[in-house]
Amino acid sequence: MAATTSPSMSTEEHDNNFEVYSLVWLDIAVNKAKEYIEAQNKLRKLINYLKTFDDVDQCELYTRSVSQGDRIIFITTNKLGQEVVPRIHSLGQIFTIYIYCPDKKQSYDWTKKFDKVNEK
Repeated sequence: MAATTSPSMSTEEHDNNFEVYSLVWLDIAVNKAKEYIEAQNKLRKLINYLKTFDDVDQCELYTRSVSQGDRIIFITTNKLGQEVVPRIHSLGQIFTIYIYCPDKKQSYDWTKKFDKVNEK
């Protein structure tokens, strides 16, 4: 028996809709640490476009250059986030921001004024 799909749930439509999302990851060690490279490989299976940066200014320039119709899921560290988040938070292309830090005890008081920030 063949599987059927309704027109509103077709694979083609879903793929086209998903492509407006990209992931931007800003971290000094994003392309150096083995765990980050492994994480990138896993993320690339979930999202079509992943861009990594180890420089705040280059990352901000790229983020600002992305079309307003696209949506960025942004990942950064606590330290770099404190520098870049205030500069990019209001951009329409920023969908959500994740602050990554392995130390779960660390407090993120600075993030409370940014509604797009999710602490992980």
